[in-house]
Amino acid sequence: MYPNGFQAIQDLSIDIVDGEFLVLVGPSGCGKSTALRMIAGLEEISGGELRIGDRVVNDVEPKDRDIVMVFQNYALYPHMTVEENIGFALKLAKVSKEEIAQRVARAAEILELTSYLDRKSGQLSGGQRQRVAMGRAIVREPAAFLMDEPLSNLDAKLRVQMRAEIAALQRSLGVTTFYVTHDQVEAMTMGDRVAVIKDGVLQQVDTPQNLYDAPVNVFVAAFIGSPSMNLFAATLSVDGDSAVLTLGSQQLTLSDEVLKSRPALREYAGKSLVVGIRPEDLEDAAEAPHISEGQRLTAPIKLIEALGSELMVHFSIDAPTVDSGDPDALDTQPVEGQANAVGRFSPRSQVKSGDTASVAVSTENLHFFDIETRLAIR
Repeated sequence: MYPNGFQAIQDLSIDIVDGEFLVLVGPSGCGKSTALRMIAGLEEISGGELRIGDRVVNDVEPKDRDIVMVFQNYALYPHMTVEENIGFALKLAKVSKEEIAQRVARAAEILELTSYLDRKSGQLSGGQRQRVAMGRAIVREPAAFLMDEPLSNLDAKLRVQMRAEIAALQRSLGVTTFYVTHDQVEAMTMGDRVAVIKDGVLQQVDTPQNLYDAPVNVFVAAFIGSPSMNLFAATLSVDGDSAVLTLGSQQLTLSDEVLKSRPALREYAGKSLVVGIRPEDLEDAAEAPHISEGQRLTAPIKLIEALGSELMVHFSIDAPTVDSGDPDALDTQPVEGQANAVGRFSPRSQVKSGDTASVAVSTENLHFFDIETRLAIR
């Protein structure tokens, strides 16, 4: 808690296993970097306990916590060579010249920087500078790495390359890593586990796939996945082993398997709830003849983004959208009663902007949430 009474982190309890790569992800201003700075010792912990190994380190100085930070701005010394930058912390620690040379050479080999050791940082590309920053962390041989959005200053293509390199490097070194990012794609592709935070409160911690397949609430459901999950208010009717979901003026038939796999759904018969549909569970009905008429929506096509391997098809339906609670999300409120939706269509689809298309829905993959609590209905 800050002196003005603002509490940046309200509920954060995570056990990070030795050697694990854990990613903390959330929207801007949610407390990610504050949490990392608390671990580093750069922010005071006003409540709770922080352990590194067997030590409680709440009051331990940053330099004595045996951790290393990697920043988004690299923080390289421009007057030093790559070799001097990588070995500088060891020099301050009075490590012998021979030991420094060995560690720097080993780190440079791992990071493919050997041929750049004599260059100044101004002669390097963004990706090379980030490698130097990683090298400076590696030579310290710490108990843990702390990484604060280290790829945010790189262009999109280089960011993809570097996130693969950092993940591979962490796995080869086996050093416990706490990585902060606002980019959920980065989080999903790098972490052994991902922790989702919102407004200083931990929402869910799980493997990337489990986060995607079984989000605990509306916020996690919408935040994890790109494009975001489509969220609509709907009404459920149940008759024996069958159920019907009403979305605006249209209906979807749910199989008995949906009710069996989510028994709590029966309690929502005749009630409103939130239904979530992943873009990949929406397809051009002409390309999905196996999906029955009762599992299709009729929708006007607004925009098509052709990506080669798939089509991102934007359309509208007249069911009310639901706010995901993500402050970084675009405004998705309905316009004249028409809610926006996006589907991943096959590139073979012949739909065109302006068409009214039949959209097949994989109803067995729908997600359901309580409209008041926003929690998942299992």
